[in-house]
Amino acid sequence: MDYRTAQLHLETSKLMEVDFLPVAESAATKDKQGLLDHLKEEHDHSCPHCTHATGYTNMVFGIGDPDAALMFVGEAPGVDEDLQGIPFVGTAGKKLNQIIEAMGMRREDVYIANTLKCRPPDNRTPLPEEVADCGPFLKKQIEIIQPKVIVTLGSPASKYLLETQTGITRLRGNWGSFNAIPVMPTFHPAYLLRNYTKEIREQVWSDMQQVITHVSF
Repeated sequence: MDYRTAQLHLETSKLMEVDFLPVAESAATKDKQGLLDHLKEEHDHSCPHCTHATGYTNMVFGIGDPDAALMFVGEAPGVDEDLQGIPFVGTAGKKLNQIIEAMGMRREDVYIANTLKCRPPDNRTPLPEEVADCGPFLKKQIEIIQPKVIVTLGSPASKYLLETQTGITRLRGNWGSFNAIPVMPTFHPAYLLRNYTKEIREQVWSDMQQVITHVSF
């Protein structure tokens, strides 16, 4: 199925309001995956940043349920992610898995992506111009998936989707919005591991409890 046909099927499913039917839901999910596959191919061949960046092994597009109610967005791939081509598979990824499980979900139930699709040199924080070039593909991912809630992990993802310069310490725990989708900014799992205090753990869990409430609606 080509991109245009998949898009038409998805739009028809929404228009007819038949998402609750098992067959229609399966078709809509399949269409979304087709759109994501096409977007990945488009990104890998045309991203203004990733197609010119050097020093990385794999582009890391995203993974998970294309019909997920909950989407996690990090900042960029690390060493393990770069080698495997999968987001959040290193130490921070294991902590994210624990958080997802504590929320009563499985990793397979959510969608996970990053603001930047290729690893920055020496794992540094993505530069604003890099995010500006690669970020639009993240926005297209969100447009296709249409999650009920987005959790932004860390400052770069939060600043980009919320269009703010406010730091994550002040943003976390406070609802924002991206294209009418509720956004909960919280600390990145890597930050949590570096600052594994009772206070930080309680703050992250408080954020996730708010997310659980929204996703349950």
